[in-house]
Amino acid sequence: MNNFSFFHNLGMKYPIIQGGMAWVSDSSLAAAVSNAGGLGLIAAANTPTHIVKEEIRKAKLLTDKTFGVNIMLMSENAEEIAQLVCDEQIKVITTGAGSPGKYLKMWKEYGITVIPVVASVAMAKRMAKEGADAVIAEGGEAGGHVGEITTMVLLPQVIDAVDIPVIAAGGIGDGRGIAAAFMLGASGVQVGTRFLVSKECTIHQNYKDKVIKARDIDSVVTGRPTGHPVRVLKNRLTRQYSELEKAGASLEQLEALGSGALRKAARDGDIDNGSVMAGQIAGLIKKEQTCQEIIEEMFAQSQERMNALKSIGIINE
Repeated sequence: MNNFSFFHNLGMKYPIIQGGMAWVSDSSLAAAVSNAGGLGLIAAANTPTHIVKEEIRKAKLLTDKTFGVNIMLMSENAEEIAQLVCDEQIKVITTGAGSPGKYLKMWKEYGITVIPVVASVAMAKRMAKEGADAVIAEGGEAGGHVGEITTMVLLPQVIDAVDIPVIAAGGIGDGRGIAAAFMLGASGVQVGTRFLVSKECTIHQNYKDKVIKARDIDSVVTGRPTGHPVRVLKNRLTRQYSELEKAGASLEQLEALGSGALRKAARDGDIDNGSVMAGQIAGLIKKEQTCQEIIEEMFAQSQERMNALKSIGIINE
C-alpha cells in the first residue's frame, strides 16, 4: 500500500524517519530531524527510564514538531518505557527486537501511532494483524542489529503482503535510494547511517570520521552465533570477535567481548575497541552536514530522479 499521506497526517513535510540508534539517537538529533521536516526518534534501548524521560523533556524544549521514541522490546525496562511514552504524550513510536502486541491496546488508547521494524514477511503480517499502523521493512544492509534479507528483496514482498504503509530501511543514504524505495512501493524511508555524520548528532567525532572514511567493503556482520547479528565497521574489535567465533567460543565469551562496546565507540571515541555500528551505505557518505541539509539534499536528488523517469515516460505525472 503506497500511502504518501501517512507522513503528512503525522505532521511531517518529508516521508523520512531517523533511525532509533542506541547511544546515538538523543534529543539533539531527534529534534533536529523533526525541525527539518522529518520524524526524529529518541532511542530508548537499554537506557534507564529516567534518562529517557529527560531526553524526551529536552526534545520538547528543542522542537514544537512531532518526534517519536524507539523502544527495544527485549530491554529490561521495556514495560516502563511503554508506559512512559503514554505519560509523556509521545505521538509516534517504533519498536524492535520482538512484538509490541502486549502494549498495543494501551498505546492505541493514548492515540499513539505504532510502527514496528520487521525483517521478514511473516513478521510484517503478524504486526499488521495485531494492529500496527505501519511497518518498517529493514534489510540486512542496515547498521546495528540486522536480518538476512536485503532491502530490495524484502521491501516489495512486505508491500504485497500487508495493507498498511510500508517504510523502507537499510542501505538508503541519498536521494537515489529514496527514489528506488518509492519505485518499489514504499510509503517513506528510514535512514540511520547518514544521520550519524549530522552536525547535531552528539556521538564522538572519531566515530563520525570513521563513517566518512569508510569504503564499500568496510562493514561486517558479527554475532550470528548469539542469534543477534550486528553490522558494524571493521576494526580491532571485529577481528577479535571473528577469531572467537571461528574458535567456537561460548556465547558468554562473545557477549562479554561486546558488552559496552557501542558506548565505548559512540561516547568515548574508541573506534578500535568499540562497536562502530553503521550500514553498508557508509561508503557513500563523504561529508558532515546539518540534518536540514541532509534531508533537503536527499529529497531534491530523489525528485531529480523521479523527474528524469517522468521525462522519458517511465512514470506518469
